[in-house]
Amino acid sequence: MIRILSANILSPLGQTTDENYEAVLAGRTALALHEGRWGLPEAFVASLFSEEQWQEISIEGMTRFESLVIQSARSAMRAAGVSASSDRLGLVVSTTKGNIELLEKDPSATSPAAAAKNIARHLGIVTEPIVASNACISSVAGLVLAQRLIMAGIYDEVIVTGCDVQGKFIISGFQSLKALSPEPCRPFDIERTGLNLGEAAATLILSRKPHGGTAWTMTGGAVRNDAFHITNPSPSGAGSRSAMIAALGGMKPESLALVNVHGTATMYNDQMESKAIEGAGLSDVPANALKGYFGHTMGAAGLLETIMTMRAVEDGLVLPTKGYSERGVSGRISVSAQKRATSERSFLKVISGFGGCNGAVAFTLADSGSRPQAIGRVAEAHRVIVTASSVTLDGEVLKTEGSGKAMLTDAYRRYVGDYPRFYKMDILSRLGFLASELIAQKQGTDRETDKPDCGVVFFNSASSICSDIEYDKSIADSGNYYPSPSVFVYTLPNIVTGEIALRNRFRGETSLYILPERNDGLAEKVALTSFFDQELRTLLTGWIDAPSDSDFTADLRLLVRQ
Repeated sequence: MIRILSANILSPLGQTTDENYEAVLAGRTALALHEGRWGLPEAFVASLFSEEQWQEISIEGMTRFESLVIQSARSAMRAAGVSASSDRLGLVVSTTKGNIELLEKDPSATSPAAAAKNIARHLGIVTEPIVASNACISSVAGLVLAQRLIMAGIYDEVIVTGCDVQGKFIISGFQSLKALSPEPCRPFDIERTGLNLGEAAATLILSRKPHGGTAWTMTGGAVRNDAFHITNPSPSGAGSRSAMIAALGGMKPESLALVNVHGTATMYNDQMESKAIEGAGLSDVPANALKGYFGHTMGAAGLLETIMTMRAVEDGLVLPTKGYSERGVSGRISVSAQKRATSERSFLKVISGFGGCNGAVAFTLADSGSRPQAIGRVAEAHRVIVTASSVTLDGEVLKTEGSGKAMLTDAYRRYVGDYPRFYKMDILSRLGFLASELIAQKQGTDRETDKPDCGVVFFNSASSICSDIEYDKSIADSGNYYPSPSVFVYTLPNIVTGEIALRNRFRGETSLYILPERNDGLAEKVALTSFFDQELRTLLTGWIDAPSDSDFTADLRLLVRQ
């Protein structure tokens, strides 16, 4: 049984969960129009901390991102009474871009893993932090990971904290994708015109021990890929539907107080979610979205919205969907602009993101019997190692010419050659794609059928630094401003897993974790916990890092459940 010990939300609406909850009950929103901010040529609507708030939050020697995470995590740790110095306490930091706004000053300082290490050191945590960087589902992926780490006996408690701070890099990227609304967002509404971004930090502490804590338990969680497109969600909602069903694990729809959805207010995401909810048999369950209060807080979204939903269910409420008026999606979904009463004590949180990833987690306000699960026996089927100068498959060195990026291209032409999209990819995705293709050929992978039992879990340290630098060049000079949506997408490091899922029609879990440095022992432990997902049969996993176009390594293995 995985219990929730404590929670915290720190957003422009308040510095505690209760402050944020009371603000939402009062109908307040932190969304506001910002013009000329960060030298951006276009105005935008977002939920941002004021400078006065930042003065209260900031910690000397820490970046804004690090300060925000520390303040939230520290508050939750105090409430839970956990010992920071225990080697049975883990830390998962969930973020989409971390310290990315430091890129122009110091590219090395933008590593999410470096930030996580700073955060752990400041909090006194002695175990190695793990960064969950799975685009917008990062903090739900972090919750699923924490649940598995506890189930595997690696930790007794895990702090899961999520955060993103907005700035020129992220805002311009979403503007380049034409995804931002010029007005406050309207989830699922017929007049919706796009999303608003936001910044916040949120923290949940999970435990195998009661500790007093809250009465909440995490009963299930799952991550699934829809293998449809890198930026557009599947119209059928297949990946999201699969994640919901897996997370519920047999829980009946009538036992749910609500489904808290992603609800970004973009045309395609809301439509997809409505079809996914209908397909999962949840059309009659109340549903709500909270982006109209906080904006899309990216790496914090899954945690923030989970905590707000917990607080509301404790009061017997389903919070209203701010901005909603008339249904503008074809899937049958029960959304309302008014708060509703509920007597149920369980709920489902759903989220989705670029790279085709979808996540869902289920919670109940009562002791819940644990589902008997085991990893079982797992064996290595194939292994490929790709460096800047060589390719080795199952111990055999393959013929290649050149080095660095040129070598990757030569190897692609020699051994693959039939997927022109390769030339559009960034260096990290090319590296992962080539390595995965070599294993797929060896395994005899059938690319004509969907594979709900196949997943990808990767680890690295440099995140997506090559694409980050390339994209930053496009926005650095206000006189030569040309933000590229195709480059911006690859600044999400998990896109490499999405590319592989798309090519092979993998519909299982796709996740990317960032570590301060290569640690094969920790990576293997984390990868093996993926097999707690009983649907998983094969997993492509390992280390894949590309600090530059001429310095990269992929050491990947195909693991098969016996």
